[in-house]
Amino acid sequence: MSQEAWSAGGSRHDADDTSDRLYTPEDFAAYASRRETQDGGAGGRESITYGDPLTDPIPSAEPPAVEVAPTVAAPTGPPPAYRPATPPPATPPPAAATPPPAAAPPVAATPPAAAAVPPPPAPPTAPVAQHAAPVAEPVTDDQAADPRRFMSATDFLDRRDAEQEHGPATWGWRGRVRRWSGGLITPKMGADELAYELDRSVIQRDFDGPRTIAFINPKGGAAKTTGVLAAGFTFGTVRGGGVVAWDNNETRGTLGIRGTRSAHRNTTRELLEDLERFTDVYQSRIGDLGAFVRSQGDAHFDVLASDERPDVTGTIRASDFDSVHKLLERFYRIILIDTGNNMRAENWLAAAGAADLLVVTSTVREDTGYSGLWMLDALQDAGYQDLKHKTVTVLSDPSANVDAKLAADLVSVYEQRTRAVYRVPYDPALVAGSVVPYAQLSEHTRMQWLKACAGMAAAL
Repeated sequence: MSQEAWSAGGSRHDADDTSDRLYTPEDFAAYASRRETQDGGAGGRESITYGDPLTDPIPSAEPPAVEVAPTVAAPTGPPPAYRPATPPPATPPPAAATPPPAAAPPVAATPPAAAAVPPPPAPPTAPVAQHAAPVAEPVTDDQAADPRRFMSATDFLDRRDAEQEHGPATWGWRGRVRRWSGGLITPKMGADELAYELDRSVIQRDFDGPRTIAFINPKGGAAKTTGVLAAGFTFGTVRGGGVVAWDNNETRGTLGIRGTRSAHRNTTRELLEDLERFTDVYQSRIGDLGAFVRSQGDAHFDVLASDERPDVTGTIRASDFDSVHKLLERFYRIILIDTGNNMRAENWLAAAGAADLLVVTSTVREDTGYSGLWMLDALQDAGYQDLKHKTVTVLSDPSANVDAKLAADLVSVYEQRTRAVYRVPYDPALVAGSVVPYAQLSEHTRMQWLKACAGMAAAL
């Protein structure tokens, strides 16, 4: 719309009000005169200052509906920057200055612009979304009840522990370089040393309760007793104690003979006879068990031997096993059970049922390997569930030279039946059949048993 069209709108009749109307000072004077005439003069009213009906806010009161003549379409663009030559007077001029038009109908007590149709839509403006303030999202009840959680002191320590790296190398040429340089050069650990440290960490892990591991094979000479002692030595030295090895033979076993001697000769039989002294959980102490178990010294584990008296008849029953097992669970974290050769005995079946993990021990011999597989078949037929994930295998070399093909066959078949297979080497220190000299075990034997015990701990 042109400048002239916008200007002409100011002189049109009041009845032709449109949304693009522009008012002149004369229009304001005429409007004030009409108001004074309707109210009976200005003497009884306060002086009113009228503002600009185009820029003042719209009154909150909804005006009465009036019949409005058809209006002209509003301009599509912004209006010209037109302003009256002189601003409206603060006080309306006298009514005689401009007489009101004769055809002007009575108007309500609202300004003409308010009595007309609603004002035109605001001119389009450029988008300002990029400058708009972000609108806060409503807060739900759950968010209000659960405030933002910041890192606690425990979280901080856990994160620091997880990020901690292993120390400098001490093995091989890396360790020699560190020592020769006086610590100025500190190479990182090699793969073997790092695996060693990780295995120790797995063995040292915490459990949420006592754990029982049963070593089983119905054939004699399958390295059950030496396996229990080697595992006790490994768990005891790496964990620092809290381990007991128990000979659960129904009559007479050899764990007490192969372990370190003690000043007493008490066994499981004597413990069962004196079990009442441990019934009071508030008065019984682990020190009281010292009269029945045999400490293994620097190996940091104890041995509970089976009956060694030749004048005693009878066997250990399932109820006897349960009583002793519950007592040992109160004072030890890891219980290693050396079982007998009769898998039909009550205490043998009770041990297999109570164990958290079964360890099938075997030497690299066809008859011993077959006996272990036959036992797994029997357990599966008897209804023992999830045997594969509850069982690991330890294969021991009976001599320095073994049949490599037989060893590979045994590893292959036991990998199908159990969750893992671990090979331990032949060690001359275990051949004599006497007390196991823990300090004389070869480095290779210790390393392989460390890997085997790490696998057991991971399975627990």
